[in-house]
Amino acid sequence: MAVSACAVFFVAAFFLGSEAQSDFGKLPESFKKGVELAVQQVNSHTGLQHHFLFFKSIEKSSIEAGFDVTYIYHNFYLKATKCSRGITKADPKKCTFRNDRPLIDCGICYKLYAGEIEKEPKPYIHCVHKPAMTEEMKKTRVEHCNDGAYGNGASTLLASTGTQK
Repeated sequence: MAVSACAVFFVAAFFLGSEAQSDFGKLPESFKKGVELAVQQVNSHTGLQHHFLFFKSIEKSSIEAGFDVTYIYHNFYLKATKCSRGITKADPKKCTFRNDRPLIDCGICYKLYAGEIEKEPKPYIHCVHKPAMTEEMKKTRVEHCNDGAYGNGASTLLASTGTQK
């Protein structure tokens, strides 16, 4: 009985891990670009010992501003993998998730023009280990993304119709 319960646990852990990593592939291209930017920034941080990959979306929204301009807001989690830090092109099938490290909560907002991230306004990337994330940090993140640099007139990114998981 204990052996079959253990086998069920490992099979479930394998499928849940691979499903989460495939969620990145399901993101629209406009959101993938921002996730890649955040992953690159997090993995270049000298204080981290593990390689991180996209885990799951929490909230995402976008505003089509016209003239091929889109404003994006995306809140998501990154999760540590078993791959060593410094790997340049991580294969999600080989870099399986670790379950012994805290998630990193990322909030990003940026402007796309013709499908590419614009340098101005500078993309805002805010990533913090989840246990350290406070309500005040979340509030500041939202306020920054809703300020004039990312807002389009009266509409704001977080007031737009997005999706929430």
